Amino acid sequence: MMEGPQRALHLLAAAGAVPRGGRAFEDNLVLDDGDRSLARRGILLRLRRYGERATLTVKSGAAVEGGLKVREERETGVGDFDAARELLSALGFDPVFRYQKYRTNFDLEGAVASLDETPIGTYLEIEGEPEAVRRAAGRLGLDLAHGLTQSYVELFRAMRKTGNMVFKETAGQADSGAARQL
Repeated sequence: MMEGPQRALHLLAAAGAVPRGGRAFEDNLVLDDGDRSLARRGILLRLRRYGERATLTVKSGAAVEGGLKVREERETGVGDFDAARELLSALGFDPVFRYQKYRTNFDLEGAVASLDETPIGTYLEIEGEPEAVRRAAGRLGLDLAHGLTQSYVELFRAMRKTGNMVFKETAGQADSGAARQL
């Protein structure tokens, strides 16, 4: 976790990271069936809305290899977020956790460095092929041995938070109580 977005932005600029579009708000739903069979198998099913775009993602169980979190990820664009949510619900998959963040992406050393501003803090995530992630982390002066490998769901729960990880309460949604000004 970073102290705040300004420090992360400074590190990214000093490392020569190239912005990939602007800062965007994301609203994410983690879905599962009533028995939580996906979670029990280490699978994450996520429906994400960011701007006018939406994606459906399935992530396999994660492993940590050489200090890097490795997991298979399959993702596809969804034309209508609400219709996709209804379709998934009809199949028995309903939201079990909601999390929000503001994300700014950067290209760095063949990897994507994402600055995530969340209700529980500011994080810098690096994604790509292992060697590209190592190069980007080195350029940023980050030690992968001290990196986090938990998901936002795991980080939120480790902080003993309950409810959803959202910036503010909205109609029909419980507030996490973790909202703070960034």
